[in-house]
Amino acid sequence: MSNKSNSLKDSSPKKAVLIGGGIMSATLALLLKKLVPSIEITIYELLDQVANESSGAMNNAGTGHSGYCELNYTPQKKDGSVDIKKAIEVAHDFVISKEFWAYCVKEGYIKNPQDFIRSTPHYSFVFNKDTNFLRKRYLKLKKHPLFKNMEYSSDFETLNSWFPLIMKGRNDKESFAATKMVEGTDVNFEILTKNLLLTMIERKEVNLKLNHFVKEIIQNKEPDKKAWTLEVKDLKNSNTFVQEADFVFIGAGGGSIILLEKSKIDEAANYGGFPVGGQWLVCDNQEVIDQHMAKVYGQAKVNAPPMSVPHLDTRIIDGKKRLLFGPFAVFSTKFLKHGSYLDLFKSIQVNNLGFISQAGFKNINLTKYLVEQASLSKKDKMEELKEFIVDAKDKDWNIEDAGQRVQVIKKDKEKGGILQFGTEVVNNSTGSISALLGASPGASTSVSVMLQVIEKSIFKDDFKSNADWIKQLQLMVPSLFIDKKDNQKVLEAKEKANKILKIY
Repeated sequence: MSNKSNSLKDSSPKKAVLIGGGIMSATLALLLKKLVPSIEITIYELLDQVANESSGAMNNAGTGHSGYCELNYTPQKKDGSVDIKKAIEVAHDFVISKEFWAYCVKEGYIKNPQDFIRSTPHYSFVFNKDTNFLRKRYLKLKKHPLFKNMEYSSDFETLNSWFPLIMKGRNDKESFAATKMVEGTDVNFEILTKNLLLTMIERKEVNLKLNHFVKEIIQNKEPDKKAWTLEVKDLKNSNTFVQEADFVFIGAGGGSIILLEKSKIDEAANYGGFPVGGQWLVCDNQEVIDQHMAKVYGQAKVNAPPMSVPHLDTRIIDGKKRLLFGPFAVFSTKFLKHGSYLDLFKSIQVNNLGFISQAGFKNINLTKYLVEQASLSKKDKMEELKEFIVDAKDKDWNIEDAGQRVQVIKKDKEKGGILQFGTEVVNNSTGSISALLGASPGASTSVSVMLQVIEKSIFKDDFKSNADWIKQLQLMVPSLFIDKKDNQKVLEAKEKANKILKIY
């Protein structure tokens, strides 16, 4: 480790612009401000409030993604074995998120952690032939310390004690199985984002500009200028002005693809996107809501995108307990819930049309699935709900829109266009601009992803060797410097963060 110290005080970047007022920008802003106290950060948000797109409470699953219950993180290979690598990665990343949030509690950025995070058991629940897969998954995950408390059962009475609403009315001769992680969480990323940004604004650590639309992102070639010039429109008074920046982060959810293309960096030509919307069935009957206190994830249908894994979730939204089922995929040409129907068409350009078309042709089954989902009536959706709640009644449930996501399509030299699942950070060669694409596990891994943004950006030298930075990072996310193979220390870090966040 070098003794290099305070390298950013005099000669390094002073102005950063973050586009999008969601959990990603809020996290990145706070990380940068703690690492570079002198940096000037401006966040531009298109809407009149923050966290109203992908970070909105109704626009995401609200699951503290830890790999506990998400079966799509543990695919079954052709030889029948279960690959748990993704689940372990996500579990580690969520530990890092909780450590950072615990730091935010200690530093006063979050007054009461239970405003945004609550203990909510995580279950996986399967039927018939999938029970063999679930047992294999359980036996493999159980060996890892982060999953040591996982329980498995195929006993009817045990499952009935775990989630009585789901087991009610079922035949005890049928084949069921479930796993349980009592230490799962429900996370309201909307409240978390607002808490972080409000405190940063109060402490004058960030400039937040609502109702501002970034029209152009222009790379400067002159050495005496900042790296980027942005043309920004104030939607309230229709004025357009120029903002210069040493570093730009594009964290605008589904809108990031179009903004990335505006930057005209070479790397942008390797990406395209296809929009996938979502809808929930939301329970209005308090009697039914009170019978369930859990997140129960099922097995995704064949060809379903990751965001369409069915789950029956207890949520706390606006201080009220709610019960949601879904999400159901719906098609829209919008890239954002509050976006334009022209978004998809604006994103298609000469340099990406070819590989986007190839990806569509090779994933015709996904297209078919989305068409089928889009044509589902409420009656059809209720039939899917009845796989979880046998006696679900139509009058107790209403349809509400979830968020809008963009399925990333990446150019591949050999395969043409490929669907890219998960989140992806795109940087230019100098590291002066970064964009975040993709969705799940998204917000739950926001801290790890934003640290990755910093590590690959113009700040990379300090991230790796600045003694002051390393000391500060150890305060914020202690397990970042723990060898992931040292599972006991990672487990201790998780338990320490859980205690501060009041997750028991």
